[in-house]
Amino acid sequence: MGKIYFASDFHLGIDVKYKSREREKQLIAWLDLIKADAEEIYLVGDLFDFWFEYKRVVPKGYIRILGKLAELSDSGIKLFFFTGNHDMWMFDYFTNELNIPILRNPIEKTLKGKKFYIGHGDGLGPGDYSYKFLKTFFSSKLCQWLFARLHPNFGIGLANLCSGSSRKYNNTDDVFNGPEKEWLILFCQEHLKHNKVDFFVFGHRHLPIDFQFQKENARYINLGDWMNHNSYAVFDGEKLSLEFYKNPDGKIISGTL
Repeated sequence: MGKIYFASDFHLGIDVKYKSREREKQLIAWLDLIKADAEEIYLVGDLFDFWFEYKRVVPKGYIRILGKLAELSDSGIKLFFFTGNHDMWMFDYFTNELNIPILRNPIEKTLKGKKFYIGHGDGLGPGDYSYKFLKTFFSSKLCQWLFARLHPNFGIGLANLCSGSSRKYNNTDDVFNGPEKEWLILFCQEHLKHNKVDFFVFGHRHLPIDFQFQKENARYINLGDWMNHNSYAVFDGEKLSLEFYKNPDGKIISGTL
């Protein structure tokens, strides 16, 4: 019986603490490390900082990670890809070329006897109405059709520019707001009122978070990111833990409600 791995928010395509190519190599090295005991791997959104599939064109680059994912898929490891807010315009390329299903919404799934709620996390919980409106618009067929009319040189360049501007405007990824203001914690609390879940696993927040809901005997795990933390989660059938790849200074924000 193998282990189940979760990771998110690599944002390949931009240079931050480490250059995109270096993060891509780190990701490949991590995948090489875990492939010996991995049964399933969940990439929980924002693998790319931007991605758009034209009918016959996909973004330039990423050949190393695409090749590694193809290798893992061909070897029999089950991979799942969740779209995030930066790569929501993923269509059927991964499914057709890599045999990796694309998941656009959170899912509830029983893994080794435990009930998981898994998703990127964007748009969940109260507030953030402007983003929720934009997500609805960007997810529409009309918006995708209009963007596809742009030449890739212009369209992808424009998208990268907007992504960078958005990141500077919302540069609060390293600040934990407390359980009463963290939207994903509030979402978990509300969901648990009517549903039994053992583990919530989200990305998007860019912080490694491990929060326990004592009354409901449930946990919320945020996967952090690979822009600063190199964090991921692993489930062995009994224990779900947050870990770090080659980051001895990695810290987990923990709490209890």
